[in-house]
Amino acid sequence: MRDADPRRRVPRTDTLLADPRLAVAADTLGRRRVKAAILAAQARARRGEITPEGVRDAALADLPAPAPQAVLNATGVVLHTNLGRAALSAATVDALVAAAGHTDVELDLTTGLRARRGRAALDALAAAVPDAGAVHVVNNGAAALVLAATALAAGRQIVVSRGELVEIGDGFRLPDLLASTGARLREVGTTNRTTLADYAAAIGPDTGFVLKVHPSNFVVTGFTSAVGVNRLATLGVPVVVDIGSGLLAADPLLPAEPDAASALRAGAHLVTASGDKLLGGPQAGLLLGDAELVDRLRRHPLARALRVDKLTLAALAATLHDQDTPTRAALHADPAALRERTERLRDRLAADGGKAEVVPTAAVVGGGGAPGVELDSWALTLPQRYAQPLRTGEPPVLGRVAQGRLLLDLRCVPADADDALHAAILAVPGDG
Repeated sequence: MRDADPRRRVPRTDTLLADPRLAVAADTLGRRRVKAAILAAQARARRGEITPEGVRDAALADLPAPAPQAVLNATGVVLHTNLGRAALSAATVDALVAAAGHTDVELDLTTGLRARRGRAALDALAAAVPDAGAVHVVNNGAAALVLAATALAAGRQIVVSRGELVEIGDGFRLPDLLASTGARLREVGTTNRTTLADYAAAIGPDTGFVLKVHPSNFVVTGFTSAVGVNRLATLGVPVVVDIGSGLLAADPLLPAEPDAASALRAGAHLVTASGDKLLGGPQAGLLLGDAELVDRLRRHPLARALRVDKLTLAALAATLHDQDTPTRAALHADPAALRERTERLRDRLAADGGKAEVVPTAAVVGGGGAPGVELDSWALTLPQRYAQPLRTGEPPVLGRVAQGRLLLDLRCVPADADDALHAAILAVPGDG
């Protein structure tokens, strides 16, 4: 008896649309696009180019991966710039979903009249840093500094230590950023030593402000000296402090990391910072300081071009109200609990025929924050060959390769993702 026509085994369109993986793709890419990929795969099967059983996989292969893709960060870098820095809390995600539709971002529902844009986020930021006379938010940390330089020093001088003229990543250098605003830099001191007298000698009628920059992605040690904010505040000109990492108040875990509250109490007229680093929120530039100065920045024409959208405002407000962000949880994770969790994963893998070890390791803050600070941690070790298939698997898992081994540090992996991580490791083909 002849075999039935294989074309009769081609799966129905509605059956494929109900397949869990294709259904997820339809949610993110749209039903029309997924259906087109299914129809193309079915046509290939009917032409004999693929088997009927391969239609689903062919349709999936024809669809682009979600962009961006969610990944499991097992690198041990809490604020990994290439992974989007801070992971947002569940409350912040809920706020983003709520803000996706029409919102009262610039409307007072009680009066029906226009209201201050983003007042909930601004009020929350002001409450978090009561030492600030006023606050403002722009779209990233560099933008905050650009707005300050444009409004306060365009055509004038910014006095800054040579040791603080940093490169902030991807080739962007602070001197170039500031010069683009029309300000002129007056460099003082040397790479490793700058004194109060150096600043005082450079200040004159043409000085817009003194800039203090935290060199957040490197450490200079040895024969060094720098001038604190409290001493710069005696010079009689505005002092702008770029703390970078977005720490709003001092954290004993990071004793050398500057924070906004301390800088303001020390006499800073304006503090600029990022929202997606140690604050644990969305990408944003924070400006905190003297009320008259902040209002001047807020009213500058450039402020409109740097305005944040409703999603950022919603996410920022939720982050400021949430004391247990993923960033804070990862930074303050108990090493003993991490070890116990990693050993459980090792034992589960062993029960399934896998082989891994648990070793001590050091995690870091990342994102240009707290350079030199190491966080005691523990990692699961696997052969280096696991790195690529885990990175391209579902879900993608990012680890750290060191000395020919792949290290998976669970510090930044949510505990409820342990099952997914376990399954991803088991899915890597064996050596045989």
